[in-house]
Amino acid sequence: MQTAQTTIDPGEVAKFEAMAAEWWDPAGKFKPLHMLNPCRLDYITRQIAEEFDRDLDAPSPFSGLRLLDIGCGGGLLSEPMARLGAEVVGADAAAGNIPVAQLHAEQSGLMIDYRHTTAENLAASGEKFDVVLNMEVVEHVADPLAYLTACRQLLKPGGLHICSTINRTTRSFALAIIGAEHIMRWLPRGTHDWSKFITPDELFDLLRRAGLDPVDRKGFVFNPVSWKWALSHKDLSVNYVTASLHAF
Repeated sequence: MQTAQTTIDPGEVAKFEAMAAEWWDPAGKFKPLHMLNPCRLDYITRQIAEEFDRDLDAPSPFSGLRLLDIGCGGGLLSEPMARLGAEVVGADAAAGNIPVAQLHAEQSGLMIDYRHTTAENLAASGEKFDVVLNMEVVEHVADPLAYLTACRQLLKPGGLHICSTINRTTRSFALAIIGAEHIMRWLPRGTHDWSKFITPDELFDLLRRAGLDPVDRKGFVFNPVSWKWALSHKDLSVNYVTASLHAF
């Protein structure tokens, strides 16, 4: 297989390898993702259903769709996508995440193709997908534009790219770093680097330069009273998600 130039940041990979065994512990180091996951899934499933004209109430609504979960971690998104009928490839640059994801999928009775690889190597090998999920990864790579270009190359014409990340604002520093890492201790200190956070306008520009057509963006907002996340049309000040189409 042809090996492509990588945008992987070894220091960022090492952070997540150190936490690999805790992926499926809802009270562990990935507690924030477990809390966010229902909100992420709501956005993802609705976007896929709208783009590919699927009925989410039907059995296996994503049957026939090939989906890549890049930066899949332990499989928190790969598994529900497989349950909805998609043919799922889960890829991660952290080798330690893959056996964790494989074991959990096997225990759950799910067939998911997990691979220790990168977006660049998948693109170089000619892989193509209807949907690429790129969630909470772009802020951890060495070259966001090169990485997003590889994600675009992985899409079939008319394919859907969903990307979430963290905005670079004073509020995100207070909540995502001081709050989540130092006060709540949901994540180990140093998990995020505020200087690598990307504003929504910057991400839209990067997506366009990568050959994608951004069509939507929403905020993920945490309510400390209900202790739940919700989608927001207006508040993108901390966590947010975008949807883009392959530009023909």
